[in-house]
Formats: sequence, C-alpha cells, structure tokens
Amino acid sequence: MVGGGGLLQLPALLLVLPHTPVVALLGTNKLAAVAGTGSAAATYSRRVDMHAPTAVRMAVAAFLGSGLGAFLATVVGSQVLRPAVLLALAAVWLYTLRRPGLGETEALRLTPRRQAGVAVAGGALIGLYDGFIGPGTGTFLVFLLVGAVGLSFLHASATAKSVNTMTNLAALLLFGITGHVLWKLGVAMAVCNVVGAQLGARLAIRRGSAWVRRVFVVVVAALIVRLALDVLT
Repeated sequence: MVGGGGLLQLPALLLVLPHTPVVALLGTNKLAAVAGTGSAAATYSRRVDMHAPTAVRMAVAAFLGSGLGAFLATVVGSQVLRPAVLLALAAVWLYTLRRPGLGETEALRLTPRRQAGVAVAGGALIGLYDGFIGPGTGTFLVFLLVGAVGLSFLHASATAKSVNTMTNLAALLLFGITGHVLWKLGVAMAVCNVVGAQLGARLAIRRGSAWVRRVFVVVVAALIVRLALDVLT
C-alpha cells in the first residue's frame, strides 16, 4: 500500500535466524521484496496512472543507487545510518501530520524539467538507502512524490512501486552475485509477499488517496518506533 514491508520482513528474519550474517538476510529480504513490489506495480499499472516519465527516470537512477548501496552493505555494514534514518522518518511523519490535505488530491507544483531533476536525484539517493539498509524505502519514495512533486497518495504509491521494484532488483542482483541470498527461504517468502502485495494494492485502489494517507501515517509511526528500538538497544 505505502511501503514499509521491510519493517516486518527484516526483523522477522533477524529473529528467526539470529546467527546468520546480516548481509545474507538483507539479500534474502530483497528476493521476497522484488516479487511483492513487482506484483503490486503490475496491479497498479492496470488501474492507476503511474506517471511513466517520472517513474522511468526515478527507476533508472534508483536502480544504480541501490546497486551501489548493496555493495557498500557487503563492505561496511549498515548500522551507521540508522540514527539518521530515524530523524528523517520523524521529519516525514511530522510534516505529513501538519498538512492534513497533503496528497489527497493531485497538485503538481514543478516544471517538467524540475520534476525530472527531483525524480533522478531523489531516486538515486533513496535507491542508495534501499540497497544499504532497506526498510522504509517505499515510504520515502511515496513522500518524495507527494511532498515534492505533488502527486496524490494513490498515484504516488503506484509510481513508487515501480521504482521500488527496480531498487530491490538491483540489490538482489548484487547480493546474489556475491552469494548473500538464502534462495529456498527467499522463494518461499516471495510467494507470500506476492499474496500480501496483491491484497494491499487492490485495497489501496478501492479506498483511494485519503485512506492511503492514513495508512501512510500509521506505517511511518511504526517505522519510527521500530528504528528507535534498534538505535537505543
């Protein structure tokens, strides 16, 4: 619906497989995530305008950024960025709460050239984050498309899914090549992820942007709590 699936998947993997290298769990999570986001993107594309030029530019930049982020994760680990991500999510949450009408209707506020610039720069940075850490990527993409570009929450969620599919794919390729994927577990998770993604996408389409906005606020709050626990413990 609005991203944040890694909030559930990655902690679950860490809980069930505490002695497995974290980078292998990141790779396994990406295998499941690429199936889910790809499935949701396909469903959205048939029913919702995904703003193809913006989606393509963001997806290409995010794909490259995610590959670099995944490489960095295999070299230096990803714990160092958690405090910064926590602060960013808190800012996103407060900004959304302070603007009750944000994203309920579409109000494009950038020239085509500036929109392209935001798509490329934002896609690259969020893609880098996705490959490096992961949880909350879809949420950051949605917020960028709503807050900076002016899409409605429903259209932003649809566009974000296509971009997030590419970030997951880039990271998966890197993790797979370097041998950091538990393939059997990842395939089983991918099947379940597709089922959940279909339910979420269809529910978002049926309920509309106002409802997606409410879900977004709840998911961001949950991400903040989860990351705060990680940082403090």
